[in-house]
Amino acid sequence: MTIRYTKQFLNKLEDVFAESDYVLRYEKGSFKSGYCVLKDTKIAIVNKYYTTEGKINCLIDILKSIEIDKSELSDKNANLLIELSQTSLQL
Repeated sequence: MTIRYTKQFLNKLEDVFAESDYVLRYEKGSFKSGYCVLKDTKIAIVNKYYTTEGKINCLIDILKSIEIDKSELSDKNANLLIELSQTSLQL
């Protein structure tokens, strides 16, 4: 899967979070990796000052590191999550 660094692709990633148990928030902060995941409370926080490309990379990293129940997702989002798990980021 090729990753397109567009606002539309960012919206697709945000939609996966919306259907999952995790809450996605954009906040200011000095996160060393650009994001913070609070697994006990299922909250993912991304630096709001990041560019679209930075936000997309952070969201992909988060989605690869957390467990999301695919049965809760729509078919479209479940397929996207499966494709992302098989994709490596080219930096």
